[in-house]
Amino acid sequence: MTRLAIDGATPVHDGSWPAWPPAPDEAQRALVHQAMESGAWSSSAGPLCDLFAGRFAAAHGASHGITMTNGTLALFVALRAAGVGPGDDVIVPAYTFVACATSVVLAGATPVIADVDPEHLHLNAAAIERSLTDRSRAVMVVHLAGSPAPMQEINDLAARRGLLVLEDSAQAHGATYRDAPVGAIGDIGTFSFQSSKAMTAGEGGLIVTNDDELARHAWSLCNVGRRRGGAWYGHDEIGWNLRMTEFQAALLLPWLDRLPGEIRVREDFAQALTAAIAGGAIPASIVADPEGTTRNSRHLLILRLTPDTDREWVARALEAEGVPVDLGYPHLGRIPVVAEHARTSPTPDLDLVLERLLWIRQPMLMSGRSGAATVAEALARVLRDPRARSQAA
Repeated sequence: MTRLAIDGATPVHDGSWPAWPPAPDEAQRALVHQAMESGAWSSSAGPLCDLFAGRFAAAHGASHGITMTNGTLALFVALRAAGVGPGDDVIVPAYTFVACATSVVLAGATPVIADVDPEHLHLNAAAIERSLTDRSRAVMVVHLAGSPAPMQEINDLAARRGLLVLEDSAQAHGATYRDAPVGAIGDIGTFSFQSSKAMTAGEGGLIVTNDDELARHAWSLCNVGRRRGGAWYGHDEIGWNLRMTEFQAALLLPWLDRLPGEIRVREDFAQALTAAIAGGAIPASIVADPEGTTRNSRHLLILRLTPDTDREWVARALEAEGVPVDLGYPHLGRIPVVAEHARTSPTPDLDLVLERLLWIRQPMLMSGRSGAATVAEALARVLRDPRARSQAA
C-alpha cells in the first residue's frame, strides 16, 4: 500500500481491522441450512420472517414488525401507510443519507430539507419549526450514527402541529432514548439490514409501530395489497411484493442475541478514544449525543476537527497510517438530483460544521479499546503535523 510519509515514520497500523460483516456464527449457519433444506424460502411460506419481525419489534418497544426488502423501501412504505403522498411535505434533515429524500419522492411527496443542531447533528424542534409549511404532513427523524435524536421535543412539536413522526433508525439498532428503544417512540419507525449496518443480511429492512392500522396498511403494501388471513388472490389495495426472504431472516434472528455485546465493544472503543483525545490534547473531539441518549449503538463514530484543519489532507494521511476514515455525507440539499425534487430551508448550523467532520466506521469500532489506542496514536501524529493546517486558515 502506498502511504503518505508522516515524519518519515512507519504507519501506526497495517490496516487489518476486523471484517464487517463478521463471519457467520454457528447459529446463523444452522438456521440458514434449516431454511435451505425446508424449501420454504419465501416469507409467505416459511416461519422465520414473522418470527424475526416479532422478536425484533418486541426488542424495540413495538407491538408490530413487518420485514421488507430494504431500508429505503421501508421508509417509502411507512409514508404511504400513513397516507403521505402528492401535495404533502415531509421534513428531513440536511445531514443524512440520500434515501431519506428519495423515499419521500417515491411516495409522491416533497422533501423539505431542514437544518440540524450544530452540536449533535440531528433534527431538533427549532429546526423543524423553521421548515414547516402549510403542506407539512410528516417529519422524518434520523437517529444518526446510532445516536438517538431528541425525541421528546420533536414529539411535542409534532403533537401540536399534527405531524406524523417517522423514525429512520437504519443506523440505530438497539439504541435507546430515555431508556426507550428507538423505532417506536414516534408513530412508526424503520430499520435497515444493509451490509454496513450493525445487523446485516446483506440487504433487508423492517418497519415497527404500535399503531394497529399503520401496521395493517404497511403489511398490505408489502404483500401486493393482500390482507392478513385473506385470499391469496384477494387484493384490497394497490401494493407490491416487497418481502424479505427466509434466508435473510435466518441470518438476522441469531444476531438479536449478540447485538448487545457488540454494542458494548463499540462503546468501549468510543469511551477509550474520547479519553485518549482529551488526555493527549489531540485537536479533535467526538460529536456529542443529544440530551436524553441512554444508549448510543455506535454505528459510526463522528469526529469533529478544529476549524483550521485541512480535512481532506487529514483523511489521506490517516489512511496512509492504516486508519481509513470517511468524509461522510454531503449536504442533502446540494445533491443536484435531490435539489430538483426538494425544497431546502436555510442551514447555517450544518454549514458551520460540515467541513470539519470525519467518520470512523464499524470495522474499527469493533476493535474495542486496543483499536482506539491505535486510532488515537494516528490522530495525534497526523493532526500535529503542520500540513494538517488549512492553507485558508
